[in-house]
Amino acid sequence: MNMEKNYKTEIRSIEVKKLPERFPHRALLRATGVGDMDFDRPFVAIANSWNEIVPGHYLLDKISNKVKQGICSGGGVPFEFNTIAICDGIAMGHIGMCYSLPSREIIAESVRFMVEAHRFDGVVMLASCDKIIPGMWIAGSRLNIPTVFLPGGCMLPGFTTHYDERVGLNHMYEFVSKIKNNIISEDEQKWIEKYGLPTCGSCAGLYTANTVSILTEVMGLTLPYASTTPNVFSSKLALAKRVGEVIMGCIETGLRFKDIVTYEAIENAAIAFLALGGSTNGVLHLLALAKDMKIDFTIDDFMELSKKVPHIVNLNPAGPFFIVDFHRAGGVPALLKKLKPLLNLDAINIEGKKLKKIIDEAKIYYDKIFVNQELIGQKEVDIYKQSIIFLKGNLAPRGAVLKWSAVKYKKELIKFEGVARVFNREEDAVDAILNGDIEKGDVVIIRFEGPKGGPGMREMLMATSALVGQELDRYVALITDGRFSGATRGLAIGHVSPEAYERGPIGLVEDDDKIIIDIKNRRIDFYMNDGNIEERKKKLEKLISEVEVKKKAEGFLKIYRKYAASADEGGLLVV
Repeated sequence: MNMEKNYKTEIRSIEVKKLPERFPHRALLRATGVGDMDFDRPFVAIANSWNEIVPGHYLLDKISNKVKQGICSGGGVPFEFNTIAICDGIAMGHIGMCYSLPSREIIAESVRFMVEAHRFDGVVMLASCDKIIPGMWIAGSRLNIPTVFLPGGCMLPGFTTHYDERVGLNHMYEFVSKIKNNIISEDEQKWIEKYGLPTCGSCAGLYTANTVSILTEVMGLTLPYASTTPNVFSSKLALAKRVGEVIMGCIETGLRFKDIVTYEAIENAAIAFLALGGSTNGVLHLLALAKDMKIDFTIDDFMELSKKVPHIVNLNPAGPFFIVDFHRAGGVPALLKKLKPLLNLDAINIEGKKLKKIIDEAKIYYDKIFVNQELIGQKEVDIYKQSIIFLKGNLAPRGAVLKWSAVKYKKELIKFEGVARVFNREEDAVDAILNGDIEKGDVVIIRFEGPKGGPGMREMLMATSALVGQELDRYVALITDGRFSGATRGLAIGHVSPEAYERGPIGLVEDDDKIIIDIKNRRIDFYMNDGNIEERKKKLEKLISEVEVKKKAEGFLKIYRKYAASADEGGLLVV
């Protein structure tokens, strides 16, 4: 093959363009505009999740054009294709959310199918939002070819009619209760609806989309500052062109996905995640990636790290700052500079640059965005200054997760005792909350919403937002085998494993059982108001049968229900 450069990567595209018997293949490629000189250059895929319904993806077609320019200037031939992307905000609170997490598996395989079938030499993963980026992580793991990511970037925060009050997606959901109770006027509602989410991009706070974008950068899969550069900034376009150039560098040097994503890189991501207090979905997706790569990083590793890593970035929904503020303060490199004593500094990124060098070059422009810095390096961090708490007990033998940084009344809620109010689907719980049927001291249990039970492990943002909107987040806990949006606030415990559908103890709970949540000792337990455990097991079997009828799984959801791993293993499809 007469290549201009001495590429260390195997040029896989030879298989479709250079062999003598590939005459028909070349004819087909020429039909798309491939010219004579292009056959001597690497073929590079751009896996783009662009569509016209998700705000985080709406401008990715424009960004992709710049990536193509970078690939061309680096000596490659770009080919763009698309994969699916679901907006969790639009899918929230109804059956649409059943399709959200399972879409991660379809994204992973759709990207792998396209790249393998057409024998691309490298791939740029261009995406935003919750499952899409993790789905592309998993695709990268399975392909293990030169791979560079470009997160689409955040939107800018919005505002209410009070100009000094900035808002994000969490406020949109929390306003529902206030609208229902006529606390917000019709004019104010219309204003917020128009200007609360003012630009394209991933939702403005540290929700799941921006959590996984940042973790992508921490793992070294994109360029410094790429994960926090807002979607609408012109600097995003400059980064896009540079990404196109960098993928050609990876092909030239032979740098592959698994050279970058190692145990050390995943551990670095977990540390950064805990320091940020990111969406609990970050736990789910990192565990899924580790499981897919057969890297022995588990929920127990998360639990041990959570005791050592302080919450140091005060971002919405837990704090007043948004992703754009974090970016201006120095972004991910600034965060990593603060965390330097805890990190694996020999980990490399897509440019082959060691983390230590990235940290040394980093600048911090606004230190006030960081808190609890004096705790970095301590053997165990004060419980009140941790971000994510992992709980176990007779209600969750294999674990549950709480975004502790998003709990406003920590000292009052460090130990919570209440009585169970049990619901077998989210909608029933939301109706009960909005209708005033939930009282102080209740523990709302929402079950049969796990990976298999949902199916699809729906997010419970409607329920948690209703509690906040009713000003009950100080007095009521919520526990589910489903999951939560990163916009969730309050004493909301998810990922309970095993889930009810797999006959986990959460399926045995009944109304008026006593629930004890002990944050300090990382326990979550229930105590039956009667002692007849065998009778409850019989009731659970009946409930499972009823769920299979009422929540009938069809198509891919039927496959997902059968083969999805538990939440403590990332909800990964295992066949």
